[in-house]
Amino acid sequence: MKIGVLAFQGGIEEHIHHIEALNCSAIRVKKVLDLSEIDGLIIPGGESTTMGKFLDFSKLLEPLKTKISEGMPVWGTCAGMILLAKDIEGLEKSYLNAIDITVRRNAYGSQIDSFREEVIIPKVSNKKLPLVFIRAPFVTRLGKEVKNLCEIKNNVVAAEYKNILVTSFHPELTDNLDFHKYFLSML
Repeated sequence: MKIGVLAFQGGIEEHIHHIEALNCSAIRVKKVLDLSEIDGLIIPGGESTTMGKFLDFSKLLEPLKTKISEGMPVWGTCAGMILLAKDIEGLEKSYLNAIDITVRRNAYGSQIDSFREEVIIPKVSNKKLPLVFIRAPFVTRLGKEVKNLCEIKNNVVAAEYKNILVTSFHPELTDNLDFHKYFLSML
């Protein structure tokens, strides 16, 4: 199994480390040709507007939309969640439009408002998982078929629809591998 990590910015190396710790191959995705080499893709955190511009500039946007619509598993963390969302509050344009959710960017505040929680997410693990939130978004609207996997402070912070997983937190910034294992189980 080869897992791609969109390699424009964000927690690229951390995701790669977690994937390799689970005995899978990881490759950095920067161009369209890279999409043909992977079985699934992680879109890491970072700055969603900048990452969206890179998707346009690299000509990856449309081929990536196609791969996702054809069933390739994809997981977006933080900015990745924003890029995958159908709607982004305050913006007319979305990017990949892959999952029927509306997200609010920087919903918990600025960098100084970052925080950590520990919760059990039954579909992912039966033990408490460390969740790291950094300038995190959250979901303000879930489409009818989208599953709510986790809420923090009455806000949806993890959701799933078919081959698409989104989290507003950063599992790659912890030593816990459970979310990465869960994503691999989707392949």
